[in-house]
Order: sequence, then structure tokens, then C-alpha cells
Amino acid sequence: MKTAVIIGGGLGGLFTGGILAKEGFKVTVLEKNVTAGGGLQTFNRFGKTYDTGMHVIGGMQPGGNIYRICQYLGIIDKVELVNVDDDCTDRLYFAEDKATYHIKKGKDGFVSSLSAYFPNQREALQAYADAIYRMTDDIKLFHLQPSTEMFPIHSEEFTIAADSFIAKYIQDPKLRSVVAYMNPLYGGRSDETPAYIHAIISRLYMQGASRFAGGSDKFTDLLTSVIESAGGKVHTNEGVEWVEVNNRHVDYVRTKKGNTYQADYYISAIHPCSLLRLMPENSFPKAYRTRLNSIPNSYSAFSVYIKLKPGTFPYINHSEYFMTRYVDIWNFGQHNKIWPLGFLFMTPPDEQQGEYADKALVTIPMLYDEVAKWEETEVGKRGADYEVWKEEKARDLLALIEELHPGFSACVDKINTASPLTIRDYYGSKEGSMFGFSKDYKNIALSQVPVVTKVDNLLLTGQNNGLPGFCGVPLTAINTVEAILGQNYILNRINECVK
Repeated sequence: MKTAVIIGGGLGGLFTGGILAKEGFKVTVLEKNVTAGGGLQTFNRFGKTYDTGMHVIGGMQPGGNIYRICQYLGIIDKVELVNVDDDCTDRLYFAEDKATYHIKKGKDGFVSSLSAYFPNQREALQAYADAIYRMTDDIKLFHLQPSTEMFPIHSEEFTIAADSFIAKYIQDPKLRSVVAYMNPLYGGRSDETPAYIHAIISRLYMQGASRFAGGSDKFTDLLTSVIESAGGKVHTNEGVEWVEVNNRHVDYVRTKKGNTYQADYYISAIHPCSLLRLMPENSFPKAYRTRLNSIPNSYSAFSVYIKLKPGTFPYINHSEYFMTRYVDIWNFGQHNKIWPLGFLFMTPPDEQQGEYADKALVTIPMLYDEVAKWEETEVGKRGADYEVWKEEKARDLLALIEELHPGFSACVDKINTASPLTIRDYYGSKEGSMFGFSKDYKNIALSQVPVVTKVDNLLLTGQNNGLPGFCGVPLTAINTVEAILGQNYILNRINECVK
């Protein structure tokens, strides 16, 4: 039996481990935290369970790409999801003119709903939506289709800037900002983010969004069960402190507990720059190490987790986006901007969700610079000034939510906050990056980090090597496993298993 050790038990590590286990590997996952899952982790506060990262997910509608991967893994029937409303998958609010936009599910729903607000732009919206679908239809992996091309050739639009792509089809400045509203879900930046990233994420959510019911950690348990039912093991509180490399070959890894693990293959599911610190300096060429350390990271986030007073605030079965000004829609990752430029507000569903919500969540893009002065501190030991800073940020946000939902403050019982430092320390991501390395259309080669490395039995996986989040990481996991088993091997297996 072939063996694999995976460093990091986040979404990338668990999906990669699950696929390998499905194909007969004995998989050992080593996770530094007391719970596995990465962005799937949950925590308990005030008697409630809160998701840390995977709040809204795409690709899990029947027939969707991630849905089909879960079918192949044999877990889809156990995944507990709540699909958002078809008539309003997202609500957008712009404080600048106090305008509200409700967006419906599906390509036709997307076009018709926004045409109601911009009646002279229906043809432009249709052309834009068609272009989104045309571009994503050109990506075989997105549809889990085998490919014979080692280096696929795409249309010229594929790698232009996302904001330029939108402007090509839509002339109205306000509407351009409205259709770009999801860029905080993938770290979108003006004149940087490639159009294909915007297209993939937009199409997934046009097709319908879902939420985990009762906590995203249940999905962690399902992926863990795939690994462990095949004889593998997911070890928590077992962080790797050293990767022994000789002659460009990994001999073993050692954890902070002093345990050593050996395998045929080693897969890093942590940030590549974090991996470099665990290895001898001569493991990789200097140029490779310099390149990894020079790639900019996507921005981070500040989150507020709210316990609501019973029976005071309705459950909302869609996401709500608060934006300040139309012109700032692409400026979340820019310096010298007033914070916050906008945020995502939602009421996460319980397993038996009733009319009223018992908790709410606010996630707001934030630059790491905001917390850099506390970067040498540890969780729970950052000092009184840090706690005061967090309280001030939370107070500012609650005031803006009041604009979105008048009377909301009276519904709040207790709050808990998390900063980019929290993300850095729990996820192990450089500078608390939410979406891995930042992608720049002007230098695609710089931000594309192959899953194969110069160390012959070491591979990479996760959003730093492909698309971000729940939508992209499982696709990268396929790339990683196929680097071991052969091109199209897993894609063919998925299509054989899922008719």
C-alpha cells in the first residue's frame, strides 16, 4: 500500500487526503491545531457554534463540480446544507445612495433581477453573463472534464483584468460596481485580479449558493471519515516542526511532540512560505525560495461573531453585502482607504432553523498592516491596547449594521471578534491571507505555483496553488493527486463513479 503524509489538515489537506485514501493510499494528516479543518473549523462562544471561514459555498448544487467530487468520495448524502433562496441569493446595499439590489439565482435570474434596476442595460447584462459562461466553459477542470492539453490555450479575455473584463461589456459605472460585488470572496483587486477568477466565482454563485447547517466542522468530520475508514489517520495538535530533506528527497517529518513520520509521498497543505521555514535552506534553489517570498498575499479580514437575543432578529436565508461607495468596490486591498469599505453580513443556519436567528456574522476585508504592530504577540496575550482596538472596530461595524437593519443593536446580546492575526495563527497563512497568494493578470507566471516541486516526493496543495476557498481548493487537490497517479486519472474516476 502506498503511503502519504500531509502537512496541514485544512480544506486542501483533507480533500487531497480523501482522494488519495479513496484510491488506496494510507494517509496520515498532521494538523497543528486541536481541531482539523482550516477554514472549516468552528468554535464555541456564548453557548453557540460559529463557523470561522466557510460561510457561503458554491459548487454544491446537484450536478455542481464540488457536489460531484463529494459523490465520488461517498459523502454527499451526509452533507447537511441549506440552499439560499432562489428569489434572493444576495442582497446588496450601497450607502452612497442608499440603494438596495436583490439578485436572483441562475443566469437568467441574475440578468432579469439587475435589469429591473438598470432597464437600459439588459442587453449588456446578457452579454456579460454569456461571457462569464463562455469563459468558464473553456476551463475543463472546472467541469471535471479530462484534458489532453498540458498547457491549455484560452481566449484573450481569460487573463485580462477582471475590472477591464466587466467594463468591456457594461458601460454604466454603477452597474459595473454592482456586478463586481463578490470580489471580497476571492480577494479581488483593481487592475490585478485576472478575469478568469472573477468568472469562475461568479458562475458558481449564479448557479446557487449553499450554507452548512449547524456548523462547517461536520464537513471536516466527513472528509476525516473518508481518510480513516481507509486505514489512515488525521492527527490533531501534531504540528510539523521539521521536514528532513536530503538530495532533494524528503526522508521524514518531525512534529513538535518529537514524533517522526515517513511515507512514499509528502504533501504540504500549508502556505508555501510557512513550509520553507520547516526545511533545510538548500532544499530548494535560492531562486525558488526568493520567488515564493516575493509573491504578494491577498488581504485578510476582521470578523465579528454576534450572539443575538432570542426572538428579536429574523433569520435571513441569503447573504447581505454592505458597500460604501461604488467607486471603491475594487479597493478593499488598497492602502490609504477609510476602513471599512464594506462587509458581508449573514445569519448562519442551525440544524433546525426557525423564524428567528440566534447568531449573526460580519466579515470585513482588512489589510495586515492594521495589526502589524502586534505581530510578535500570541493568541490571548496581545495586550490591553489590542483588545481596545478590536472593541473600537466592532463598535464601528455595529453602527453600519444599524444602517442596514435599523434596531439591530438592540438585538445584540454578546460579541466576539477575530483579526488578521487570528487568521494567521489558526490557519497558518502568511499575513493572515484569506485567499492565498494574490493573482495578478500582468504576471500570471509569478502567482502560479505548481503543485510539483524540485523535491522529488514533495508536492503542494491548497489555494496558494490554484483557486481560493471551498470552490477552488478541491480542484487543486485533484491536480495534486494526478501529479502522483497521472493526468486525468482522478477526473476519469470521478466521471466513472458519478453518472
